[in-house]
Amino acid sequence: MKTFTYTAKDMNGSIIKSSMQCEDYNEFLSKIQERGLFCMSHKELDSTVSKRLHKFNTRELAFNCRQLSAMMSSGLSLVKALDILAKEQDKEAARIIWRDIYEDVQKGQAFSEALLIQRGAFPDFLISMIKAGESSGSLDAVMIRMADHYAKENKMFNKIKGSLTYPIVLACLSICVVIGMALFILPAFMEMFKGATLPPLTQFLFNMIDNLKKFWYIHVGIIVGLVFLIRYLLKIPDIRLKWDRFIIKGPGFGPLVIKVYTGRFARTMASLYSSGIPMIECLERSSKILGNSYIDKLFETVVDEVKQGEPLSMSIQRTGIFDSMFCSIILVGEESGALDDILTKSSEYYEDEADTALQKLVTMVEPLMIIFMGAAIAFVMVAIFPALYSMYQNIG
Repeated sequence: MKTFTYTAKDMNGSIIKSSMQCEDYNEFLSKIQERGLFCMSHKELDSTVSKRLHKFNTRELAFNCRQLSAMMSSGLSLVKALDILAKEQDKEAARIIWRDIYEDVQKGQAFSEALLIQRGAFPDFLISMIKAGESSGSLDAVMIRMADHYAKENKMFNKIKGSLTYPIVLACLSICVVIGMALFILPAFMEMFKGATLPPLTQFLFNMIDNLKKFWYIHVGIIVGLVFLIRYLLKIPDIRLKWDRFIIKGPGFGPLVIKVYTGRFARTMASLYSSGIPMIECLERSSKILGNSYIDKLFETVVDEVKQGEPLSMSIQRTGIFDSMFCSIILVGEESGALDDILTKSSEYYEDEADTALQKLVTMVEPLMIIFMGAAIAFVMVAIFPALYSMYQNIG
């Protein structure tokens, strides 16, 4: 199966840019003629490649889910809604993917299976929710829930990105100040003190600057190598497990990260459970969406205990991840039979707590950047001033 992207004119003279999936070029021409279009230009793509061209982010997922839910709630069929949605995509790669999905569903493929064929373009969580909606006959309601879910995920991501902007700018400024001093200010002092007997700290600073200027490419290579080494090490399961444990157990920032995780876990569990997905699958998918291997490992035990009839609240409390109040909320939900409603309400509370925690994390980072900048400047001053003072004494 091949994908053809094309630019064509309709009977009214309007320009149409779209794509379609066909067996060969002859079938492509036949479909163009059936639609009453005049093909101005076209390009043939291998559909297996097109499936890997685009991975939808949270903003795009929220928009697409909301569009689908609105059209289906208005009485449009899923096939027609997918056809319209494919035409509304701004990015060509996204348009090709939705056009492939439209073609598959039109041929009788289930919507969830058509999404799964797209090789990682859509998250497993969304596919599971759509599959549950197809089974229960409430696909439009599921799409509304998914639109809200990804809108909140996107909002959280934007808050994290916005909150980290200032610390990142401050860190870059600190590095630029240190580099500027090393390249433009300190060389003047090095020339001034040339041939003089310098204090050990001053000599160490000048030697370090001289080394950086002569062998800068080695230092850049070391930094790049360290980055790749860290990324490689974090792919090793045991090291990743220890790192993820440190993330949630670390002093100061650990409890703040846990609040962020609690909000995401509660919202995901509420969405899955209210859609009729079995509790075991809800637990497995909710833990994986956090992206923390240490929590995944602990939840393997939780899943086994729940399978054996253990109350969810007790199993989660034994992990020691979430606070006692959240475990009590789950217990109340189990006893009242309204676990999905209680999880939804608690997710809103913990998302507000996550916002506060995020601000605290940023507040912790900002002073560290200022301290780093101050320490670098103080080190240079402490190294230079004794040499200057000694030189002025000699002149006197």
